Formats: sequence, C-alpha cells, structure tokens
Amino acid sequence: METTTQQAQNVLDNVQQKYGFVPNLYREMTAHSPAVADVYLQANEAAEGLSLTPQETQAVILAVSAYNDCHYCTKAHRTAGKMVGLPEDEIDAILGGDLPRDERLRHLVAATRLTLDKRGWLSDEDLEALASRGISRGQVYEIVALIGIKTISNYINHIAHTEVDPQFQ
Repeated sequence: METTTQQAQNVLDNVQQKYGFVPNLYREMTAHSPAVADVYLQANEAAEGLSLTPQETQAVILAVSAYNDCHYCTKAHRTAGKMVGLPEDEIDAILGGDLPRDERLRHLVAATRLTLDKRGWLSDEDLEALASRGISRGQVYEIVALIGIKTISNYINHIAHTEVDPQFQ
C-alpha cells in the first residue's frame, strides 16, 4: 500500500509533468489529503475524454466556477480557456453572468446554469428543451461531471483561500 507521502509525491510529479508547474490548488490538496488530490487529478484526466470540445469544456467550467464564485478557478480557467482558443469576449461574458455570443457555447452555459440552479433536478421538459438545442442526455451528464469536478476545487479554494498562481494572473 502506498504511503501518504509517496502518494503526495506521485501526484505532484504527475501534475508537474502535465502542467509544467504545480498549481497552488494541488499543493493545498496534497498537503492535507493526497488522496483527494489524486481523485481530482484523475477526474480531470478522465474529463479529457468527454464529447465536449476543449472550448466547450472550458466554457462549462468557467460557468461553474463563476456560479460558485471561485476566484482561483475563474483565473485559472480564464487562462486555460484562452489556451484552447476560447475568445476573450466569450470568457468575459460567461464570467460576467451573461451568455456567450456563440450559439453552441450559449446553450451549454445556459444548460450548466440551469443544472446548477436546479441542483440536477432537470425535468423531462428541461431535457427536451436541451435536446432541441443540440445538447444530448450524455452531454447533460458530462456537464454534471464537470460540475462535480469543479465543485471539488471551488470549495477547497473557498476553504483554503488559495493564492492565485502567477501563471494565471
């Protein structure tokens, strides 16, 4: 069985390799619960296999982080969004509580906010309306998964008051 120290070092090594540095969020997680850091890292890696494009994924993540008022994650994913080609004005709209101009992103952000507002209690009518906007049930589940992943980091950042890394400024 892996020791906590070994698990923490493995997570930090994997994060360093993946991102080129260790974000303060991962430092905070590994300092207090390497298992949580590992879960979070693995969940993010699994999310790379979603049907949503990288731009769509970042739009959903930005919507969740703005909804949860996470200063750290909104900064980190503003940077990540730019890196995958999400236009700055679309990022600003999402973070400002507005909807993006791009129709697909607009529907995904609205679906994310609806899911958050209803805490997942989407009705058949909600699902039909989302389907009419090109969002499949599978993509609704992907939105739910991203909400779950980001809730982990958003809440930990709220608790820890995580300092935003210079790379995200």
